[in-house]
Amino acid sequence: MTNPFDEKINPSPSAPDDEAEEKKKLLWKNLFLTNLCISLLLIGIFWLPQKLTSVNEFLDSPSVNLPEQGEIIKGSDAVQGVRNERSNLLSTSYAVINASSEKDWAYFDLSRGATVDIHDKSSLEWDLAFRRGKVKSNGGATNKFGKAGLIDLKDVEYESVTEVPTESYIQDSSTRTEEENKVLLKWYKYNYLTHVMSAKKNVYAFRTADNKYAKLQFLSFYCENDETGCIKIRYTYQNDGSNSFLLSEDQIEPLQEEKTTAEAAPKTKPVKF
Repeated sequence: MTNPFDEKINPSPSAPDDEAEEKKKLLWKNLFLTNLCISLLLIGIFWLPQKLTSVNEFLDSPSVNLPEQGEIIKGSDAVQGVRNERSNLLSTSYAVINASSEKDWAYFDLSRGATVDIHDKSSLEWDLAFRRGKVKSNGGATNKFGKAGLIDLKDVEYESVTEVPTESYIQDSSTRTEEENKVLLKWYKYNYLTHVMSAKKNVYAFRTADNKYAKLQFLSFYCENDETGCIKIRYTYQNDGSNSFLLSEDQIEPLQEEKTTAEAAPKTKPVKF
């Protein structure tokens, strides 16, 4: 009688094939991941720096149709005293600064609402300076005598900011080539596909060179002829030294009386000739 325990059991013929198939799949997976890593590395080394360079060239390139010291199309630098929807807030001012020059800074004074000629940057007669997409403030490394600094309040409703902090303002710092304020390095968004730059909705608390307070928001980087280099901002400046943008009772009463008078005045009909 044959002992069943003496019989040799042959392994399944499919076992080696399955093992080889698994090794093959693992090899292809490793090759794919290796190629993916190499591709990402090459993109980081070659493509990304080129894109960043193109952005800098775009921001630093002079405007085609604007002379280096030309006037803003259709009007002056600023429009003052635009009344807010909320009657208890200080009025908002709008300004357009011609920052189209690639070598000269355009200096802006919030108290006057206009650009000013500055030959010595240690002067306190300016608050912000613009050159293409770059913005710096009158304080810190830019001017040790200036008190200017900024705080990014993030994407909030402009009208909702009724007061700003009195401390923790970030001033300009030095780089290898020039001074900058790191709060204002990314006040815009850049679309790599369309090459269009748009202002972020962030609102900034601002302390001026002479220690007054304001809030400001960037609106646009484009001129009326669609050329680049015209920076439009809106801002509210408090000239009494406080950090509040609410009107006092003494300021509100005349406005209410003025509004009541205007509403009660009879409306005259146009005369036809």
